[in-house]
Amino acid sequence: MSGGEVAGILVAVFWAILVSFLALVLVRLAQTLKATTKMVAEVSEKAVPLLADASATVRSAHSQLARVDAIAADVQEVTANASALSSTVSSAFGGPLVKVAAFGYGVRQAIGKKGEPAPRRTVIPGRTLPGARRGRRNRRSKD
Repeated sequence: MSGGEVAGILVAVFWAILVSFLALVLVRLAQTLKATTKMVAEVSEKAVPLLADASATVRSAHSQLARVDAIAADVQEVTANASALSSTVSSAFGGPLVKVAAFGYGVRQAIGKKGEPAPRRTVIPGRTLPGARRGRRNRRSKD
């Protein structure tokens, strides 16, 4: 065999190996694409119900938030009404009640004096009160 024939056989073998390798790669690629297509189909099959559930949940949350907003508005209105009522009651009855209380205090003071001067209490700086007046408690041991 001559050198040219050996080179031709080597080239033919090289091309055969290369074509076999490329065929194997293409077969593997086709299998991968099939598996990927199957996986995408399964994911979409499971994702559609999940998205429907999520959409229903969001709608429910929206309606609940609308209710909470209405309740908050009602509470704000009730609070404003209670504040107005409180200020009305305070202005209507507060003044006269203070006058009646002051009058009652004055009457008690007038009845309590009956011509006798009240004992005079003097505070002397630096002097302490007797023990009974300082609020000291009798401490008994529990035996």
